[in-house]
Amino acid sequence: MFDHVGLKIRNLETSVGFYRSALAPLGCQLDSSGDGYAGFGPAGQPGLWLYADQGASTVGTHVAFRAANRAAVDRFHAQGLAAGGRDNGAPGVRSDYGPRYYAAFLLDPDGHNVEAVCLT
Repeated sequence: MFDHVGLKIRNLETSVGFYRSALAPLGCQLDSSGDGYAGFGPAGQPGLWLYADQGASTVGTHVAFRAANRAAVDRFHAQGLAAGGRDNGAPGVRSDYGPRYYAAFLLDPDGHNVEAVCLT
C-alpha cells in the first residue's frame, strides 16, 4: 500500500546509527543521504526517509517493518538496543494480533515506535 514513510528526527547522525544497526537484519541499508536527510531500504529502494528537524514531534508515530523470520525480529531488537534504542516490547508472539504475529518494538532515539514483525 505505501511506497515510503518519512520521519522527522532531531539528530540525523544519531538516528542513522540506530537505523543502520536495527534494520540490517531486515535487509535494509542506508541507501541515500544528503544534507539533512537519509533514506533506508533494500538497495535502490529506500522506503524509510529521515528528515532532520530540531523541533520534531514524535507523538503517536509507529512504523512496522516486515521480517523474513523470527530470528530477524530477534536480531532487530538486540541490535537496535545496542545502537541506543529503548525497549518497547521484547520479541514474542502477540496473540492479540493473531497466533502467528511475532514482533518486537523499539523506541528510536526520537521516541518513534519502531516494530519488526514476522507472520510465520
